[in-house]
Amino acid sequence: MDLDRALAALPANPRIVVTGNHATPWHTLRLVDERLAEYRLWMLNGQHGIPDRAGVTLETSFVGPGQRRSPRLSYVPSRLSLVPTLFAGSLSPDAVVLHTTRPRDGKVSLGVEVNVLPAAIEAVRRGGGIVVAQVNDHLPWTYGDALVDVEHLDVLVEADEPLAHAAVAPIDDASARIGELVAARVGDGATLQAGIGAVPDATMRGLIGRRGLRIWTEMFSDSVLALELAGALDTDVPISASFLFGSPELLEWVDGNERVEMVRTEVTNDPARIAGNPAMVSVNTALQVDLFGQANASRINARIHSGTGGQTDFIVGALHSPGGQAFIALRSWHPKADVSTVVALVDEPVTSFQMSAIVTEQGLAEVFGQDQREQARQIIDHAAHPSVRDDLWEEAAALGLA
Repeated sequence: MDLDRALAALPANPRIVVTGNHATPWHTLRLVDERLAEYRLWMLNGQHGIPDRAGVTLETSFVGPGQRRSPRLSYVPSRLSLVPTLFAGSLSPDAVVLHTTRPRDGKVSLGVEVNVLPAAIEAVRRGGGIVVAQVNDHLPWTYGDALVDVEHLDVLVEADEPLAHAAVAPIDDASARIGELVAARVGDGATLQAGIGAVPDATMRGLIGRRGLRIWTEMFSDSVLALELAGALDTDVPISASFLFGSPELLEWVDGNERVEMVRTEVTNDPARIAGNPAMVSVNTALQVDLFGQANASRINARIHSGTGGQTDFIVGALHSPGGQAFIALRSWHPKADVSTVVALVDEPVTSFQMSAIVTEQGLAEVFGQDQREQARQIIDHAAHPSVRDDLWEEAAALGLA
C-alpha cells in the first residue's frame, strides 16, 4: 500500500500518533500534513517545526516547545505510564507514524524512541488503522521493545535524515553543587533514574567512583555512557530505558549494543516495577516547591508548560523500593523569572509531593518522615535562597508551620 492510498482510507479528522521527542520523522510528517486537511496530531514533547495550522489539533500528554502556547493545543493530563491505557480507550489512534531503521530479518528497530509507540501500534492494529514507518539509515539499531515485525507495517517511506543531537553542555557551579549533594546520598549497587540537563548530568557524573550501579529510567543521555566507560555500572544487568537523546558518540555506542534494553513506557514507568529495583534513586526537577513539600513541574500562570510526565511514577516507585530515595532537585532562584523557586504555597496545580528530599545549591532539605513543621524548617533553612528566608518564616507562621 502506498502512503496516498493509506491516508485516503482514514476517517475524517483522524488521530495520528507520531514518534515524538527528538526522533520525529520529519519527512513523513510533512507528507502527511500535505495530504490531510484536518487531523489530530498526537505527539509527546513535540519539537519546533511540527505542523501548527488551522485544521491540525496538537494533542499530547506532555507538551513540547513546538506545542506550547499554540491555540490549537489539546492537552490531555496523564501520567506517562497511563498513556497506553488512553490509546486503548478514549484516545484510540487511527494511524501511527514511526521512525525506524531499515528492515533486518523481518524486523525494524525504533532506535532511540520506544516510549508509548508499542501500545499505539497495538491499538491501531486492533482498530483496523494503519502503521507507517519512515526508514532511516541514521537510526541506531536497538533491542527489546524497540523491535517491530515488518508484518505490522502497512507503508514504508524511505527518507534518510540526520538525527537531532544534544551537545554535552558544561555543568555550572549551581548544578555541580546540587549534583554533589545528591550523589553523596547514593551508594554502590543503587539503581538510577535521571533525565537530561545540567543537574541530572552533574549527579550521574558525581557517581563515577561507585560500583555495581544499575540504570532503570524513562530516558538517558551521555552521563550513562560516562558511567559505563568508568566501570561504575553492573555489566550483568541491562541498561533499561524507554528513550534516549544525546551526542553522536552516544548513538554510536547504543547501535547494536545488547547491553541497552529499550522498554515500553507502561513497563519502565510502572511504579510497581520501579519499586522492584534495589535502592532506586529518582532525580527529577520542578519549577517551584513549597513548604508543604509540594512540587509544581508542569504549569506557569496556570498555562500548561510540560506535563506530569513520569515524575509521579518514579517518585512513588522509588519511595516503595527497598532503600529507595526520590529527590526533587532545582536551583533556589529562577534566573529568567528572577524569583525564588521555593515559595510558601504553590498557586499552580501540584505535579508531585512527598519526595525524600528537596535539593538546591543551598543544601539538602529532608522531607519524607518529618512532621510538617520540620519539613518547612528544613526547606527554608536548607533549600531556600537566603534572601527569601525571613519572608518564608513569616508565611510559614501564617500557615501554621512555625
